[in-house]
Amino acid sequence: MSNRTNGGGWLVGKTVRRGGLNPAGTHSSRSNTPQVQSTSTTVFGGGVKDASGRTTEFFSMDDQCPVCRSDRYLNPKLRLLVSSCYHKMCESCIDRLFTLGPAPCPICQKVLRKLAFMPQTFEDLTVEKEVAVRRRIAKEFNKRREDFPDLRSYNDYLEEVEDITFNLINEINIPETEARIEAYRKENAALIELNVRREEQYTQELKQQEEQERLEREQALEELEREEKEKGRREIIDRLETYAQLLRSRAAQSTTIPDVPHVPLQDDWYAYEDMYTKLDRYDDMYSEAVRQDQEGIMKAGGYKVEEAWERALRSAVAALFLPPLSDPESSLTFLQPKNDLAPAQP
Repeated sequence: MSNRTNGGGWLVGKTVRRGGLNPAGTHSSRSNTPQVQSTSTTVFGGGVKDASGRTTEFFSMDDQCPVCRSDRYLNPKLRLLVSSCYHKMCESCIDRLFTLGPAPCPICQKVLRKLAFMPQTFEDLTVEKEVAVRRRIAKEFNKRREDFPDLRSYNDYLEEVEDITFNLINEINIPETEARIEAYRKENAALIELNVRREEQYTQELKQQEEQERLEREQALEELEREEKEKGRREIIDRLETYAQLLRSRAAQSTTIPDVPHVPLQDDWYAYEDMYTKLDRYDDMYSEAVRQDQEGIMKAGGYKVEEAWERALRSAVAALFLPPLSDPESSLTFLQPKNDLAPAQP
């Protein structure tokens, strides 16, 4: 069989949920891992369950049914189950041998039932058997330290439990060992029931403690998130207050400086107003288009025709004080005061 597998074979694990195997369409972390599907309609229970209630099933590419000699090379869907006598058989052989009722095991001749088969959890069936035996013994021999008067009695009790467990695992004096278990059960029935209730109460308290711790962690996380939000909001408020103080300080500084109104001309500027009289209307062909502009397109920027007329009149009378350019020296004569322009008397 080793020459049929890749590199002598490899071991993988498969999770069996309640209600059957994983469907073929589920995602696997390893794409090259074969998906072993059940060939039987029977849902086999048992096996070692983890904390989430799932049973992790072991299988190998070197698996072979000891009854029909079928292997995974010829049947990729091969699935081996373990009986109560801890012998493996494939699902096809289990359906063929035990569908009609109890039948002897083909290997050890122990009478088996179909529903007594369970998935294999560990690679070594000895470990599988030891886990099952210790689980059974722990339900019966459940005394605690406080149930004994001294430590020596408690240690003797533990040693007796280990002797019984060893005999069941290695199949030593099975009838005598079963008789010891039955006698202990009858003798300590009340104490066994009391410790079962204690264990259930302890499990319940442990669950409540875990739930309380979970709630405390969630509350601490919510409080931390609330503190972070409050811290961020406080930082924003501090920045806004700093900015407001800066604006107030700038406003206070600006009020200390008097705002003097700007006066462009403070001298006695003469604009020739007494030398002309502006009329309300002139026959001006150049400004006719502006005056007829109803939409105001040509009057952009506050243009007024009256200001143009006033500027033209002021320019016309501004040169009246200049003498004619009869000789070069008269061209250097500056503007004289208005009172000096009167003609001299002969």
